[in-house]
Amino acid sequence: MEELGLSTGSVRADMAVVNGILKGYEIKSQRDTLTRLKMQVTVYGQVFDTCTLVVAERHLKKATLLIPSWWGIEVASWDESSSAIELNSVRDEQLNSDVDGYTLVKLLWRDEVLSILRETGAAPALSSKPRAFLWKSLADSMPLSDLKAAVRLALKNRKGWRSDQPQTPDDGMFLPSAKSSSCQSRSVRQRSRKFSYRPN
Repeated sequence: MEELGLSTGSVRADMAVVNGILKGYEIKSQRDTLTRLKMQVTVYGQVFDTCTLVVAERHLKKATLLIPSWWGIEVASWDESSSAIELNSVRDEQLNSDVDGYTLVKLLWRDEVLSILRETGAAPALSSKPRAFLWKSLADSMPLSDLKAAVRLALKNRKGWRSDQPQTPDDGMFLPSAKSSSCQSRSVRQRSRKFSYRPN
């Protein structure tokens, strides 16, 4: 999924991969700055099991100082001979041990939260509550490992990532904006990779 909203949209992950774990990618191109990276790192760390920074060579030294040691790093460079972006792994990712359950469940839409709570028998009593109350109820209702699995399953089953429905500040349906990607995941241990250039 591309452009996944985190923490009610305060941060967008450039790409998220949802499978046996929830993995985040942050991309800093040659034209980008690192101004927001520190804040992005904080929010990513509350949600993702693993993270990888894809960065232009000019940002590598400074960016390495701004991200935790468990983040993976890949350097993107332009290969003139093949007219493709080449990704070279500098550091492999590790597992994040600090995922926050409440921030994680904020990825879910209201009906998804209620569906999971319904399995615990709590949904009928909570269906009229504001979303912040629902998020906390869900976060408190199960161990973190079960919560992670429930969130991943909801994201993988979700239809219609884009929506024009109105949002309200309290108990309306919040829709973290994202779009699915047809890109195939590749192993982080692959040392060199090439992708065709696709302008934004």
